[in-house]
Amino acid sequence: MLQLPDNFQPEGIAIGKQPYAYFGSRADGDIFRVDLRTGRGRVLTEGPGTPSLGLKVDDRGRLFVSGGSGGNARVLDARSGRLLKSYTLQTVPSFINDVILTGGAAWYTDSTNPVLFKLPLGQHGKLPAAAVRVPLTGDIAYATGNNANGITATPDGRGLILVQSNTGKLFRTTYAGGTTEIDLGGESVPNGDGLLLRGSTLYVVQNRLNVIAKVDLNWRATRGTVVSRTSSPAFDVPSTVAAYGNRLYLPNARFTTTPTPETEYTAVAVKRP
Repeated sequence: MLQLPDNFQPEGIAIGKQPYAYFGSRADGDIFRVDLRTGRGRVLTEGPGTPSLGLKVDDRGRLFVSGGSGGNARVLDARSGRLLKSYTLQTVPSFINDVILTGGAAWYTDSTNPVLFKLPLGQHGKLPAAAVRVPLTGDIAYATGNNANGITATPDGRGLILVQSNTGKLFRTTYAGGTTEIDLGGESVPNGDGLLLRGSTLYVVQNRLNVIAKVDLNWRATRGTVVSRTSSPAFDVPSTVAAYGNRLYLPNARFTTTPTPETEYTAVAVKRP
């Protein structure tokens, strides 16, 4: 178990090739970095006062950050914490929830509005001047509550996978925003939050249910089978997941606990199912 600062209120986690885990605070946007070898950590950079939710690290040592209710996205130097670029994605009420790097771009979900935001990366990974708005069409229908949340790539690398938290549905999504519900054979993943793809295996964190669902997908991610659900006594509403070696790491967001300055927060490591 990894100890995080009191009242940190973690939501996102990212782990790159190096043995460091990055956690984002939904309270003020601080980024906390932990050495997985020693368990010791420090605040890498202080936040802007708005949330830091979904995180991803790229091969160039950059940390892509989802800005939640701030309606923004940030890109940081993962070594120094220096802000490389900030993007205003929405000026209306929004919840920029998660991010994935695939298809030559960073893709951000908005749980309030049916749209993705794309940061197309140029030659040598150059950051764009502005984000591209990609409306979601097709099968997904936004409703009351948390909609498109976690995002990852499809096994064939030609599209995206979204989870809709309030319906428990998974969707295969084209880069143009067209969504098709993934056939789970009558199953669903309610309270689905963070996603992690390994080969054709998809891990879905079902936050308030305190489980990780393991889904075997076909190569195009049109069909899937929920083959197991894994829990741990140490789970306390885990929000998302990252992998290092044969372990999965999940921050305990503790959404059902009212935070105080003394509230403790941790991240849990479990063997990959």
